[in-house]
Amino acid sequence: MGLDLSPLWISLKTASTATVITIFIGITLARWMVFGGGRGKELIDTLVIMPMVLPPTVVGFILLLIFGKNGAIGQVLAKVGASVVFSWTATVITATIVAIPLMYRTARGAFEQIEVNAIDAARVLGASDWYIFWRIIIPVSLPGIIAGIILSFARALGEFGATIMLAGNIPGKTQTIPLAIFLAVESGETNTAFIWAGIVLLISLSAILAMNYWTKIQYKFLQVRSN
Repeated sequence: MGLDLSPLWISLKTASTATVITIFIGITLARWMVFGGGRGKELIDTLVIMPMVLPPTVVGFILLLIFGKNGAIGQVLAKVGASVVFSWTATVITATIVAIPLMYRTARGAFEQIEVNAIDAARVLGASDWYIFWRIIIPVSLPGIIAGIILSFARALGEFGATIMLAGNIPGKTQTIPLAIFLAVESGETNTAFIWAGIVLLISLSAILAMNYWTKIQYKFLQVRSN
């Protein structure tokens, strides 16, 4: 009997979807924290970073309290006959929540390295905030943003604790590669666990190599421009 590849496709689909969502949320939050105004930045920063320092099972438990049948969002969804728990949507939510801190911190660090004088000069010349963001901030920060995207994808791909709490371990529906490895080990199927572990290692290694290659290309490009 051949290996069921559904955990691979579920993992790739989940990680890709979560990464796209993470890009928009992470960059938006980083932009607001660095260049925006308003109060409560310290609280927002703490809440965004929290999933990175909390045990994944705690994150999953909190999400279960929110999206469960007695949770605030769960009750609203129940009124329209919908539910997030034990669904593929739940795998995306958990992967997104644990990946956002990496994208946010990486993008924020890249934004904070930008020379304020360049932004001020653009404003003096009449450039709008959106023009400055897309034509100055994003191009300069691109290496850091790309690194954040790759790290976020790898984190989303490897999510386990929060996923099993909110989405469960349903074969063909919510069973990602980490959950498949867990089930294989529990069932004594060591060879299957080795195969899935090897697949995850290959994907993660490819992501890291791609990030290092991109960083090297960007460094050479900046050296050429400076000369």
